[in-house]
Amino acid sequence: MNASSAPVPRRTLLVGSGKLAARLAPRLIDSGGEVFALRRSEGPLPEGVSGIRADLSLPPIPPLPTVDAMVITLPPSGEVTGYRTALTHLAAALARVPARTVFVSSTGVFDGAGSKHPLTERDEPAPTTDRSRGLRDGERAAIELFDAVVVRPAGIYGPGRDFLVRRVREGAAVDHARRTNRIHETDLVRVLDVLLRMDAPPRLVHAVDEDPAPLGEVVRFIAARMGVDVPPALDSDGPTGFVYDGALLHSLLGTLEYPTYEAGYAEMIDVRPRPDGHG
Repeated sequence: MNASSAPVPRRTLLVGSGKLAARLAPRLIDSGGEVFALRRSEGPLPEGVSGIRADLSLPPIPPLPTVDAMVITLPPSGEVTGYRTALTHLAAALARVPARTVFVSSTGVFDGAGSKHPLTERDEPAPTTDRSRGLRDGERAAIELFDAVVVRPAGIYGPGRDFLVRRVREGAAVDHARRTNRIHETDLVRVLDVLLRMDAPPRLVHAVDEDPAPLGEVVRFIAARMGVDVPPALDSDGPTGFVYDGALLHSLLGTLEYPTYEAGYAEMIDVRPRPDGHG
C-alpha cells in the first residue's frame, strides 16, 4: 500500500483555514475522516468541516476537540516570536498532542545573497531578517511542542494565486536574474495529504517542482503565452536567490501533476477570461 492510499487520520484539526486547508479538507473527508477548522473569522467552509472560531494570538482559546492529526497553515504574524506565541496558545488549548502534526513553513527561512548550489533538507538555514528568523523559530516551536513534520513550500501558485501573471500583464519590472522555485498548490496539497497518512514521514520536506528557473525565463514564458510584452528587467548585480533540491518531495509523490512552471502557468493562462470577456 502506498502512502496516498493509506488510511486517513480519523479526526484532523486544520489550524488556519486558507486556500490550502480548503483544498485539503475535502480529500480527508472523502477518505472517511472528520475535519475541524480553527480560524479567526467567520466565513464559508468546505462541506462537512466543523468550524471553531478563535484567535491564537489572543488567549484564552476555547478547549479544542481531541484529534489524531493537525495541519498548521498560519500566515506569518510580522513578529519574530509570532508563531511561537500562537503555537504555545494552541498547545495549551489541546487536551493532548495529536499523533501527527504537519507545520507549513516556507523556503523563506533561507535568505541572503543566495546560492546556485541546490539546497537540500540537510542544509541549515542562517536567517538574517525578522521574517526568516520568525519562520525558523516557528518551525522549532512546532517541533518542540508537537513533534511536527515541517514542509517548506517555495512560490506557491495556482488558481487564485496568480500574482506573477498579473505582474506580467501589468508590465511591472522584475529581477530577471533572480533564481526562483515554485510549487503548484495542487501538488502541495497532495504532499500534505501523504504526510498525514505515512507511518514514518520525513521530518522535513522542501516542496518544490522539478524546474527551478531564473525569473526572467518564467516571465518570458508567461508573456508569450498571453501575447504581451516581456516585463522590463530591474537593474541587478547578478543572480540572487536559491535553488532547492526537490528529490525528497518527488520520491513521496511520484509524478507531479505540475512538474514545471510551463505546465502550471499554461493551464492558468489558457482558462483565464480575456479582457474582452471572451474565452
